[in-house]
Amino acid sequence: MPTMRPSRGSEAEVEERRQTVLRHVAEEGEIRIADLAARMRVSVMTMHRDLDNLHERQLLRKGRGVATAFSNVAMESALRFREHANVEIKSAIADALAEEVSPGDTVLIDCGSTLFPLARRLATVQDIRVITNSLRITYLLSAAPAEVTLLGDRYYEDFESCAGPQARRQLHDIRASVAFVTATSIRDGRLFHPVREYAETKQAYLQAADRSVLAVDHSKFGRTATYPYGDVGGYDLMVTDADTPESELRPVRDLGVQVRTVDPRG
Repeated sequence: MPTMRPSRGSEAEVEERRQTVLRHVAEEGEIRIADLAARMRVSVMTMHRDLDNLHERQLLRKGRGVATAFSNVAMESALRFREHANVEIKSAIADALAEEVSPGDTVLIDCGSTLFPLARRLATVQDIRVITNSLRITYLLSAAPAEVTLLGDRYYEDFESCAGPQARRQLHDIRASVAFVTATSIRDGRLFHPVREYAETKQAYLQAADRSVLAVDHSKFGRTATYPYGDVGGYDLMVTDADTPESELRPVRDLGVQVRTVDPRG
């Protein structure tokens, strides 16, 4: 019998455990709740509480005695699956990105969850204008001194943001100091996205800024999605973390893009 470890902990520790549970369920598709409890070395009651929380957040399905994952397509698209993943890495990436912004800048911010910590940091920067297609970014900056403009177009609930031809037309009339853009999938320096409108909107971000920065953690590399949209050669800088394999960084450097890696572990 495995030794059950105490179920209490800080809010961050509880969330980390729940994200681990979510990864196990996503990888295996369906797992008995009792087996999850044993694997995580917590009581079955604690596991039920964790699964209730994840079920209420629509991150998985909790049934009679089992936890079941959503489809891979749903998990690839929905922001709710990505927001709490690799939090420490995203925070370290945000520290590096914030160095690219100066007071008085006009800043374009894409809708990926990797950029949420950056928005929180920019909330203290004076005299900047932020333009974004993300409702969440807009909310995070709602109490900040920054002037915030939300690009309008078709709203995609899974991404909590807008994308489409109208947003691209608005970007055509904007000149920003820097654009911060994320990517869903990168392989051998090529970029992919599961939704065509977002692939095209990301390209428009690059054309609207004097300097473009790609922010992406290691989990996005070595993968593809439905719609390819060029390569990373249009970016001036890519910020990623130290766990990104060199085999994926080499094609980026070969395209003339500066690469900066961060390590939240120090």
